[in-house]
Amino acid sequence: MAGFTTKEAGDEGERRALDHLVRHGLRLVARNYRVAAGPRRHGGEVDLIVRDRDGTLVFVEVRMRRNPRHGGAAASIGASKQRRVRLAARHYLQSFATPPPCRFDVVVIDGGALTWLQAAFTDE
Repeated sequence: MAGFTTKEAGDEGERRALDHLVRHGLRLVARNYRVAAGPRRHGGEVDLIVRDRDGTLVFVEVRMRRNPRHGGAAASIGASKQRRVRLAARHYLQSFATPPPCRFDVVVIDGGALTWLQAAFTDE
């Protein structure tokens, strides 16, 4: 991804992740869903919200690293990042009278290799 800004590289990673998920039968519902948490608090964001074939709503975090020097892309999804994704997911689900089954997936791209981690974390 040489020559890309961080934003452009992130957008490209999300595009690759979405293409991969769509090839596996998931449908895009929303992209970059953001919610504010309040003054001096980090809000939340979900990179991709997709629906699986069985109706499960899937909140997807996409992480990309050019090299594994700092532990790789999966290692960058710590407890605080998971909290922010859960915050946005809970906010999104408020629009449903009866929320559908949900899960939290992660798509990591290390170098050029893409890995889809289904049910990578839970809504604790």
